[in-house]
Amino acid sequence: MINSGVVPYSRYMEENKPMDDDLQRLREKRLRELEAGLPGNPGSIIEISDNTFQNVIKKHPFLVIDIWAEWCGPCRMVAPVIEKLARDFAGRVTFGKCNVDLNPRIASSFSIAAIPTLLFFANGRLVDRVVGALPEEAIRARVVRAFGTG
Repeated sequence: MINSGVVPYSRYMEENKPMDDDLQRLREKRLRELEAGLPGNPGSIIEISDNTFQNVIKKHPFLVIDIWAEWCGPCRMVAPVIEKLARDFAGRVTFGKCNVDLNPRIASSFSIAAIPTLLFFANGRLVDRVVGALPEEAIRARVVRAFGTG
């Protein structure tokens, strides 16, 4: 029998299982971090889902929602900027994250065609939208313009 160098799929999956476990642990850690950022913690980022969206926009007068996906490189570039802005605007503007893969109704209702997309809500009404990975100062300027906070 000639060895073609092709690894059977089942063997490949078994050999790569630790990486899958590591990825799952990282996902769970990040979810715990996001959950720790519950409202009331200054500068925290709240997790927004299809089920919680309506209550969140009613509860928070000034809200920025980062529509993102785990596999999106530009989304990963924007994430630390959003975290910093959440700290900088703590007590004035609420920041939230919404995973587009897990929450298709939000993406559909706002015609999200590209990510990252930032949605800016003032008193429950969409007042601005940013598509793409903009630098911190550009996003900061949009927050100030949308909400009049400095």
